[in-house]
Amino acid sequence: MIAQRVGTTALRRVAAKPNAFFTADVARMGFLAGSLHKATQTRLVATQKLTPADAHDILNKQRLQRPVSPHLDVYDKQQTWFSGSVWHRFTGMGFSGGLYVFATAYLAAPLLGWHLESASIAAAVGALPLAVKGGLKFIVAWPFVYHCVNGVRHLCFDMAVGFKRKTIVQMSWYIWGASLVSGLYLAFFL
Repeated sequence: MIAQRVGTTALRRVAAKPNAFFTADVARMGFLAGSLHKATQTRLVATQKLTPADAHDILNKQRLQRPVSPHLDVYDKQQTWFSGSVWHRFTGMGFSGGLYVFATAYLAAPLLGWHLESASIAAAVGALPLAVKGGLKFIVAWPFVYHCVNGVRHLCFDMAVGFKRKTIVQMSWYIWGASLVSGLYLAFFL
């Protein structure tokens, strides 16, 4: 470790301040020094000075040429809202947001006097009626299953499979059905 630091320090010093030995050798090779000096001063592209106002005008003209992304309302509702992309994002944000909220509450629980230990949570859920337990499990299970199944569809999209309009609509309905049935199974039968 110390040898590595010594080597790194030596390399930094050499890079920051060239050694007189190497500069003297380059100076002795006149033809090489002359060609290096000329190459660094030659400009390959012609440039011109611009005032800040001219540069701002050029930038504004370039911005007018850029494509504008349309708002989500211009698309077909069946393809955007009932298809997988929007709900995939919603379920992903729900899970990540829930994770952050629970993790923060779990860390703050000892300071606030809350009991978020596994035994306390299991006892609280165990005291609930069966229908309420199933509903709570469905609230967690359905987004999880939907996100997983729709993630497979997005992987298929990444491989350029399933972009026909009919296929997109069919797969959307299949994903909704499979996630609802799977979510109900996980909530009430497991």
